[in-house]
Amino acid sequence: MEQEQQGKVYRSELTPVSFLRRNAYMFPDKVAIVHGDRRYTYQQFEERVNRLSSRLRDAGLRKHDRVAFLAPNIPQLLEAHFAVPDAGCVLVPMNTRLGSDEVGYILEHSGAKMLFVDAELEKLVEPLDTSGIEVVRIDDTGESGDPYEDYLAEGSPETLPSVLEDEEETIAINYTSGTTGKPKGVMYSHRGAYLNALGVALALNMNSDSVFLWVLPMFHCCGWCYTWGVTAIAGTHVCLRKVEPGRMWELFESEGITHYCGAPTVQIPLVNHENAHELDHQVITAIGGSPAGPALLEKFQNLNIQPIHLYGLTETYGPDTICAWREEWDELSIEEKAQKLARQGQSHVTTSNIVRVVDENMNDVPRDGETMGEIVTRGNTVMKGYFEDEEETEKSFEGGWFHTEDIAVWHPDGYVEIRDRDKDVIISGGENISSVEVEQTIEKHQAVMEVAVVSTPDEQWGERPKAYVALKEGEEATEEEIIDFCKERIARFKAPAGVEFVDELPKTSTGKIQKYELREQEWEGQERRVG
Repeated sequence: MEQEQQGKVYRSELTPVSFLRRNAYMFPDKVAIVHGDRRYTYQQFEERVNRLSSRLRDAGLRKHDRVAFLAPNIPQLLEAHFAVPDAGCVLVPMNTRLGSDEVGYILEHSGAKMLFVDAELEKLVEPLDTSGIEVVRIDDTGESGDPYEDYLAEGSPETLPSVLEDEEETIAINYTSGTTGKPKGVMYSHRGAYLNALGVALALNMNSDSVFLWVLPMFHCCGWCYTWGVTAIAGTHVCLRKVEPGRMWELFESEGITHYCGAPTVQIPLVNHENAHELDHQVITAIGGSPAGPALLEKFQNLNIQPIHLYGLTETYGPDTICAWREEWDELSIEEKAQKLARQGQSHVTTSNIVRVVDENMNDVPRDGETMGEIVTRGNTVMKGYFEDEEETEKSFEGGWFHTEDIAVWHPDGYVEIRDRDKDVIISGGENISSVEVEQTIEKHQAVMEVAVVSTPDEQWGERPKAYVALKEGEEATEEEIIDFCKERIARFKAPAGVEFVDELPKTSTGKIQKYELREQEWEGQERRVG
C-alpha cells in the first residue's frame, strides 16, 4: 500500500507476514493447514499466529530478541514463521537431530530468550542449563492442556500493528548443519525471505490449488522458504512429523498432494517403496541438497512425478537456482532428459543476478561444460551475514560475491552443473576426478540404493576414489562387479579402487551424505587428508 504525505510516497516494508494477512482476508474459509485429523482455515491460522505474537509481545521480549523452536514438521513451527517476526523477534529454527551439546551451543550463541520444544525432543533440553530462557513444551495435541495451546489461549486473536521498521531487519537465524566445526548462524532478512518465498513458489509452478506435503524439514533454511511460499499463493500445507515413504504415498492420494521437496536420500526410498505406483494426478517435486543422478530422475517418469532440480545453501535462503525445462529438450531420449535435469541450472526469478562459475582470480570460466571453477552468487536472496561472526562473513563475500565452495562447470546454455565440493575433488596421479560423476555412474547399477565416493590414500597415485555402497533390499552385488560396471561406462582411472558395502550412509538431518566422516575414516593416521 502507498500513501501520499507532503509530496513523498511511502511504501510498506516487504515481509512474508503479509502473505498470511492477505489470505486471511481473501480466503478466510480455505483450508490452510492439515495435520492428521486437524484442519485449520486461513482465518484460524491467522488467529493462532496473532495469539502467539501477542503473547510474545507481552512476555517482555525486546525487538530483535531471539525465539528458538525445536520441533518437527508440525503446525506450531509453521505458525512460528509468522508470529515470531510479527512480534518483532527473530526466529531460530533448530535442527531436530542435534545432540544436547549442539542444542545448548545454538541456544547460547544465538542468545535465545525463549524456547518452544516438542515433547518428543524435550530430552535434548533436559541436561542443559536453561536458566534465563523461558521454555514452553509443545505436546502437539491441538487441545486444552497442551502447554503450547494454553500459552496461545492467553493471547489476543486480533491483529496488532506491525513493529517492522526496515525490511532488512533480521527475520530468522538458520544454523548451518555443520559437517565440520561449529555451526554458523545465517541471518535472513524480511525482504530476502519475502522475495525467495515468491521465487521458490514460482519455480515449482504453484498456485492456489497447490497442496504441499511437508517432508523437507521446516527448520532447514526455514523450509527452503516454502513455509512462506506456500502461504504466499494461498496453498494448503500438509504437515508430517516424520518422513515415512509409505505414508507419503497414502497422502499423495488422500490429500491430493501436488508438491513436495526432498533430497535424493528422501526420494530414493520413496520411488523404491513397495507402494510406489503411477499416480492419477501429477505431483511436482523439487530435488535439492545434493546433485541427483540421472538414474533417480528416470524413475519418476513412470510415477507421474515431475522432478525439478533446485540448488542452494543455507546462506542463500535455500534454493538459489532452478534447472528450468527447455522446449528443445522435449525430443531427447529419457536418458538425455535425465542428464539435463540433473544439472543445477541458473538463478530463479527473484534473485536478481545470475550465478557465476569462476577461477581462483574471480574470472568467469569458459562456458564449455568442461572447465571447473567455483560457483559464486549474490543478490536479493543471499544472507545478510553470519550472526556474531564478522570475520567469516567477510571471508565468504571476498570479491563482492558469496563463495559457495561448490565446484562446477558452466554449460554453453548458461546452466551450471556441480561436479564436486572443493574438498571432495579427488586428484589421482595429477588427474581431477569428480566424485559426483563416479557416484552417478554407480547409481545406475540396478542393485544400488545409495552411494558416496571419497578419496582414499594410494602409494602410487597419491589418492584414489573409494565407493561406499548401500544396496536395495534383496539385491546383491560384489566389489568386482561394481568396479567393472564403472570401467565400462567412464574412464578407467575414474573407477573406484575399492568398494565397501554398508547398511546405511551417514547423513545430516537435511539428507546430505556426510562424506567427511567416510573420508576421515580412510585417512586416519595420515598426516595429510589429500594425496
